Amino acid sequence: MKPHLHTANIATVHPFGDAMRNKAFQYTVLARASAESLQQPEDLPLTSTSTSSGGDSSAIHRLASLYRFTRPHTMLGTFISVVSVSLLAIGAQGITPAATTALGQALVSALLMNISIVGVNQIYDIEIDRINKPYLPLAAGDFSVSLATAVVWLTGAASLAVGLATGSPPLLATLSGSLLLGIAYSTDLPFLRWKKYPVAAAACILAVRAVLVQIGFFCHMQHSLGAAELVLTRPVIFATGFMLMFSIVIALFKDLPDIAGDEKAGVQTLSVRLGEERVFWLCIALLEVAYIGAAGVSLFSESLWRRVAGVVAHGVVGGLIWWRAKRTNLKESKSIYACYMDVWKAFYAEYLLLPLLI
Repeated sequence: MKPHLHTANIATVHPFGDAMRNKAFQYTVLARASAESLQQPEDLPLTSTSTSSGGDSSAIHRLASLYRFTRPHTMLGTFISVVSVSLLAIGAQGITPAATTALGQALVSALLMNISIVGVNQIYDIEIDRINKPYLPLAAGDFSVSLATAVVWLTGAASLAVGLATGSPPLLATLSGSLLLGIAYSTDLPFLRWKKYPVAAAACILAVRAVLVQIGFFCHMQHSLGAAELVLTRPVIFATGFMLMFSIVIALFKDLPDIAGDEKAGVQTLSVRLGEERVFWLCIALLEVAYIGAAGVSLFSESLWRRVAGVVAHGVVGGLIWWRAKRTNLKESKSIYACYMDVWKAFYAEYLLLPLLI
């Protein structure tokens, strides 16, 4: 969810034991559901024109505009993170009807809220997006502000309605907190528009991506499965710590391709203040620290194969990020944006790895 409120595939399945079969089944569900999206996570401009002839063409054009409006890479990030964290809470209990229902509730409400939050951001960023992201529907003139506002209200209200209907305090708190932070981040009102301030902007994204998503949806699943008390386990604590680092990177990295528009709008992001090169390599350094730390945590796993797989997987992804960074042209916005989308792929990959390696 934006705030920007959007994980390496291992096909080997252990053949012995009910617990391992449950774990393998859970992972297969997650991997299959996201495999197709991992091929094309970017919300890059779709080939379309602002005018179309015929009812079918017009409908397709409107759907394409709505697709861009949802910011697909954040939707995929939300989908994978909610499923992964929910599987951590399910653990050895396996997929049950109650778990399936709770997961469905979490996914539907989270994705609806994601649309609402990124929609608020686009409504208040039209002028900036005309420079930085002219393919977005409001900036391109494919959506009216009134239509975008209606989508934001409908999806936000529907998300909260699902949260209320579930009777799950953790889910409702997660959805409400995310919406409030999304409004504070984007809305141009007194004491708001926190995206103008680097620390406040980063805090919004950290609170949602690193804290609310991990702990909120984990506790929702525990509550739905009838846990006597909500307990944060070692895996979810690790996930929260790792995603804290990753969310800092996303909060900083997302502004790198947008310097031109931010400067013109007077938004003093860290990228505007320090320049592309310093912020870019700061982001890469933070990612490498996160992956080294994750590999170190993997060494404490009770299972030998998990220790080996955790070190190897995090080492490989960390190495790929460094390789990708060295090939990024910091003079070209498109090259920086492409690297940013690869960072999102690493974000997805970590969530795919979590249920297996922790």
